[in-house]
Amino acid sequence: MLTIGDKFPSFKVKATVSTDLKSAFTEIDENTYGGKWKVYFFWPKDFTFICPTEIAAFGKLNGEFEDRDAVVLGGSTDSEFVHHAWRVHKEELNDLPFPMLADVSHALCNALGILHKEEGVALRATFIVDPDNIIRHVSVNDLDVGRNPQEIIRILDALQTDELCPCNWQKGEDTLKVA
Repeated sequence: MLTIGDKFPSFKVKATVSTDLKSAFTEIDENTYGGKWKVYFFWPKDFTFICPTEIAAFGKLNGEFEDRDAVVLGGSTDSEFVHHAWRVHKEELNDLPFPMLADVSHALCNALGILHKEEGVALRATFIVDPDNIIRHVSVNDLDVGRNPQEIIRILDALQTDELCPCNWQKGEDTLKVA
């Protein structure tokens, strides 16, 4: 699995960005959001139980990510059409403010090293990537355990200080000073 300091891999995928079929799909690559912080998060399968709770939670916090000059990109190995159907039929996903990446070929998940060995689906992996496409944070949960998007914001805040941030540090608190 790629880790801290690695360059986020090159990729090109289809993404679902709305429920309107006329404008539902676009293509996204590693340079689409150049100069911004990126939060990539992956889930195992659409139309499951834990995944929509996480996706909706990231969606509710999207404005907070934008306030930090960061874009959220979610994805799985499902197709853009499956993502679209899920957005249409799952009320809390109807107005999702970020793209749902469709890694149908598994190329991106393979490059990241986040495919579940038996299931062949994405693990619940989260990557915070800086404006130079360098991975600055990685976390991976087992398939049955959801994430806390608020913690991802806290980590993003800490990374953006470029200072020493102690345990449980929150934005606005003092960072550590080394004499």
